[in-house]
Amino acid sequence: MGKFTDECRQLLDLVGGKENIAAVTHCVTRMRFVLVDPKIADIKAIEDLPSTKGTFTQAGQFQVIIGNEVSTYYNDFVAVAGIEGVSKEAAKDAAKSNQTRLQKLMANLAEIFSPLIPAIITGGLILGFRNIIGEVYMFGDGTQTLIQTSVFWNGVYQFLWLIGEAIFHFLPVSIVWSITKKMGTSQALGIVLGITLVSPQLLNAYNVASTAAADIPKWDFGFIKVDMIGYQAQVLPAILAGFVLVYLERFFRKICPAVVSMIVVPFCSLLLAVMVAHFIVGPIGWAIGTGVSNVVNAGLTSNVKSLFGAVFGFVYAPLVITGLHHMSNAIDLQLIADFGGTTLWPMIALSNIAQGSAVLGMIFLQKHDEKAKEVSIPACVSCYLGVTEPALFGVNLKYGFPFLCGMVGSAIAGCIAVTTGVTANAIGVGGLPGILSIQPKYMLMFGICTVIAIAVPLVLTLTVGKKKRVSKDADAAEDSADAAAPAAQAEIPSGEVHELKAYLTGKTVAIEDVPDAVFSSKTLGDGMAIDPENEVLTAPADGTVTIVMEGSNHACGLRFANGMEILLHIGLDTVAMNGDGFEPLVKVGDVVKAGDPLIRFSQEKIKAAGHPAMTIMVVTEMGEAKDITFLTGSHVDANASVIANL
Repeated sequence: MGKFTDECRQLLDLVGGKENIAAVTHCVTRMRFVLVDPKIADIKAIEDLPSTKGTFTQAGQFQVIIGNEVSTYYNDFVAVAGIEGVSKEAAKDAAKSNQTRLQKLMANLAEIFSPLIPAIITGGLILGFRNIIGEVYMFGDGTQTLIQTSVFWNGVYQFLWLIGEAIFHFLPVSIVWSITKKMGTSQALGIVLGITLVSPQLLNAYNVASTAAADIPKWDFGFIKVDMIGYQAQVLPAILAGFVLVYLERFFRKICPAVVSMIVVPFCSLLLAVMVAHFIVGPIGWAIGTGVSNVVNAGLTSNVKSLFGAVFGFVYAPLVITGLHHMSNAIDLQLIADFGGTTLWPMIALSNIAQGSAVLGMIFLQKHDEKAKEVSIPACVSCYLGVTEPALFGVNLKYGFPFLCGMVGSAIAGCIAVTTGVTANAIGVGGLPGILSIQPKYMLMFGICTVIAIAVPLVLTLTVGKKKRVSKDADAAEDSADAAAPAAQAEIPSGEVHELKAYLTGKTVAIEDVPDAVFSSKTLGDGMAIDPENEVLTAPADGTVTIVMEGSNHACGLRFANGMEILLHIGLDTVAMNGDGFEPLVKVGDVVKAGDPLIRFSQEKIKAAGHPAMTIMVVTEMGEAKDITFLTGSHVDANASVIANL
């Protein structure tokens, strides 16, 4: 009998039995199910299982968070269920059967924009900083900005535009590249196609409206003339052009003999794609995108804009659950391109804050429930920083009423924001930092809306929660946990570990900044990450190897003498590489010293597969350690630098 056999039998029953499982796989922390009928799964009972740290549904997969013993759990589960697991990619394919056409469209749109989010956030922060130093009159009795009083800051202001322009004006390049990457076609051709959309030889998209029709340059082919217009910051033309290139390349690869495919396929695909982009889909996409942005902008500026803001603020959080919220990215970017700003994004940032405040209310209600706080506190932090999924799936939807309280607070804040015309220069900076993307003249009003988005859900959650006696349930949970604690602690060996050494050379990163909600929300535990410069993962302290991710070899776990357990995870979503580029240098049960090599990996292969190489360390069990200070934001040398003090 396996370690988790009994619990796996319960989980099998709770997900609806073998016949309700279309596919099952796992990554380094989660069991991933594709269920025939997801409604059958008893989520509350599953989350009450001893080894389960939470559940959520994403992209058609029902995911159960287990932690660093997930491989053992998975083996016990497939043995009990009498089924064979599948690869992560196969599970993703199977999960599509649970999605409607609209959900599939939104999932594809999300996958296109996801790789672009770090750049968009960076651009938003830069534009926000330029707003503060260049447009806020805070000197000379309110008559001068910082750049008007300082040559240095004026130089900074001018220099930073270089980055802002690269991110937003040349956004079509990134979009077309992302499409070709997602669809598995030539990314280099995608980059070239994107560059043709923003070529300096074309009339800049920002100047089209102010240029008379007769003055717009044209390509003259004798029998037809085509406007030479660029598509800077345009979203829909870039998306349409990208898919034209993808399907042309697939077509030519299918019909072209292999002996000449290297020449014929890229030449024909790119040439025709550029022609179609500029002659057909570019103008069509421009018209559609402008039409959509005009309709949305009309709603945001009409006589019923207050109602529009209230409705959008109320429904945005449910849109996150369905995945439909990804469409707002394209609309926001189109609004910025057409009108120089967006009043939609401030409401999104306020919705993040409102849901985070509902979680804050639950933290107060469950202040004596340590198990609940392990999820709610990091979820609240991540929500305030703009990542809502841990809060929605881990706390608010679980109890129901906090989710609704957050929606009400978001509706009120959104209504006021739209009524007063709060406008953002850029998107991507969500939650409390969202104020950096707001135009300076609206920052004060956004601050007022932020206070409303915090206060209303917090008060409502506390009020409703007390009526539902949530705090009393939490006290009962605490009593139960205290009763079980001595037995658990008795099994932990004594020992001393005072510091953890760097397990790689590179820049250290706070775990909140890791672009994966399960890690950044601290659902599995606190920790940190390193952007690696070398390619050998080493032990941060003396310990015993407890896990090496079988097959994928991209993660391992260690236990130290003081009972502390950590998980080291190389890259994000690298389980999909199926071990290609990873060489384990230890096995389960090996005793290692600080600095001993654990896994050798190839950054080149990780990047070629489209994954970040950022390597995360999560403390999954504290053991006897009472507190840990993670030293992040600096460059460290493997084995020589201290990254955590205990």
